Amino acid sequence: MFHRYIKLGIAAIFLALAVWQFSESNIGNGIFLLLLMGITILFYFKNEFILLAFLQLRKQNFEGAQKWLNKIKNPETALVQKQNGYYNYLMGIMTSQTNLNASEKYMKKAVELGLNMDQDMAMAKLQLAGIAMTKRRKLEAQKLLGEAQKLDKQGMLKDQVKMMKEQMKRL
Repeated sequence: MFHRYIKLGIAAIFLALAVWQFSESNIGNGIFLLLLMGITILFYFKNEFILLAFLQLRKQNFEGAQKWLNKIKNPETALVQKQNGYYNYLMGIMTSQTNLNASEKYMKKAVELGLNMDQDMAMAKLQLAGIAMTKRRKLEAQKLLGEAQKLDKQGMLKDQVKMMKEQMKRL
């Protein structure tokens, strides 16, 4: 993984080479270099290891996703803010199976940094509500559950929210 500023430097080099190829009348080479520049800029905004971790999660391969996330060293400096939010979101999902305190820390950091999609933010808040409920913090859990319900515009988490509300009534 390259640092984010190195990725921008590589993109600038590709741009300079593309301009040079266009000036030499090598149009095909110039277009190819522009495509490479576009891929480099894409990986500036979307970290390749986070994308690979998401792919592993879709396959339900938690060990593989953890392996890809562990390859990111110093996420605070190597990633832009939204990428750092998704890094913490994924780490929170990974640690939710074993360590609720660490999972809560990661999820709070992800919510603080922000996530691109409302659905991901709703899932993070739902996770936090579940953790708060297990720690007997009913008011915080209700607040987070309400926020998650507002963010879930497509109704994908409707059943989970309903189930959590029923569990809260038992507390």
